[in-house]
Amino acid sequence: MNVRFLTLAQKEADEAFVWYEEKAKGKGREFLDELDRVVRLVKVYPLASPAIEQEIRRCLFARFPYSLVYGIDDQMIVVIAIAHSHREPNYWVERLTR
Repeated sequence: MNVRFLTLAQKEADEAFVWYEEKAKGKGREFLDELDRVVRLVKVYPLASPAIEQEIRRCLFARFPYSLVYGIDDQMIVVIAIAHSHREPNYWVERLTR
C-alpha cells in the first residue's frame, strides 16, 4: 500500500525533525527513524491501529510523544497529521474537508 503525506503533515514532520536536531545532534535523525518505523508498520497492518474518528486511525510513536494520524483511501494511506500528544486534541480535523 502506498503512503501519501498531506502537505501540513509533512511540514509537521519537518518541524519536529528540526526541533529535535536543535536540542541534540542526531535526535532529529532518531525522530525520522521512528517515523519511518511507524509508517512501515501502518503499511503492513493498516487496520491494526485504533480508529479515533470515522475512517481515521492513530498509530502512536514508541519513543517520541507523537502519533501518525491517517486514513485509508482507495488502497492509499493518507497521513493527515504527525500529531504531538500535548497539542490540542483533534486540531487536524479541519484537514479532512480540504
